[in-house]
Amino acid sequence: MAEKRDYYEILGVARDTDAADIKKAYRKLAVKFHPDKNPGDPTAEEKFKELGEAYEALSDPDKRAAYDRYGHAAFSGAGGGRSGGGFHDPMDIFSQMFGGGFEEFFGGGGGGRKRSSGKQRGSDLRYDLEISLEEAAKGVEKELEIERYVPCESCGSKGSKSGGGVKTCTTCGGRGGVTRQAGIFLQQVTCPECRGAGETVSDPCPDCKGEGRVQRDSRIKLRIPAGVDTGTRLRSSGNGDAGVRGGAAGDLYVFLHVKDHDIFERDDADLFCEVPLPFSVAALGGELKVPSLDGQSSIKIPVGTQGGTVFRLRDKGMPSLSGGRRGDLHVRVQVEVPTKLNHEQQEKLRAFSESIGDHNSPMQEGFFQKAKRFFDL
Repeated sequence: MAEKRDYYEILGVARDTDAADIKKAYRKLAVKFHPDKNPGDPTAEEKFKELGEAYEALSDPDKRAAYDRYGHAAFSGAGGGRSGGGFHDPMDIFSQMFGGGFEEFFGGGGGGRKRSSGKQRGSDLRYDLEISLEEAAKGVEKELEIERYVPCESCGSKGSKSGGGVKTCTTCGGRGGVTRQAGIFLQQVTCPECRGAGETVSDPCPDCKGEGRVQRDSRIKLRIPAGVDTGTRLRSSGNGDAGVRGGAAGDLYVFLHVKDHDIFERDDADLFCEVPLPFSVAALGGELKVPSLDGQSSIKIPVGTQGGTVFRLRDKGMPSLSGGRRGDLHVRVQVEVPTKLNHEQQEKLRAFSESIGDHNSPMQEGFFQKAKRFFDL
């Protein structure tokens, strides 16, 4: 038999740690190794039981004092300081710790610990979906293709070929677990006969091997509302794995990822973009056509608009997922300077430049005034 580990080592605390910090250490590790959070992992289940045993010993002042003096012998009857009473089911310890509301840690119960009917709830599934910004703005219906457990049609989800071969497990009495005594300790372990289902099947269905469910590719339609963003999680109730032998199905959780857009950048409900502004329109003013999610929109450009000016188009951004006011579209204009001018155009531009001189360039004038003060220092 393997040597038992030190209780302080199990909880990852020092021997002089106070009761409050021992409790914190247990809470953190118990959630991490809870069997419902680690389905099918016997190592996690053993660690969970080990944590329960260690916490019960160190959280009780009398048991802790006995353990500090005699070690594990304090509870095996080998030491004079043996503390009376055995240890409880680690699931009961965990339940007491979290006030009976610990299901929230595992998505509403996950696989569930009570298996008196053998109808275990199916697992929740995750699906990552990428959509465009336009789809996020308007909402869209998507058809998802996933592999999941579905009810077995051959046996009607019963798991029995004849339909009458399902019986309550006589070993665990339908509980799905049995109590095993190791010295003075009582440990709750998965029933070896029914493997935790609480039921046995005398004539398993050949298609589902007695589980009442089979793996299949499924197509699921999902309506995505307008206003979603990267990180939005949608829940499709009952579209996870089917439960064992008619148990309730799990849920499907779809995590959304909105693709980067070629034109727009998003900040919550607001959109931002940069649009080129012809030099002539910047100088003379006019109307500028700009893109938006609703199609083209128009901006009135004042005379003498400078590059970098930002125009706001109200209610042209993203819709609110909560139904509030729609965001705005912020358009930053960048003045385009012609790069190819013929001789005639160059001459006209020189004439224009000479005609206005330095008195019609407020930005340039302001800059040189500051520079002059700098050099006069």
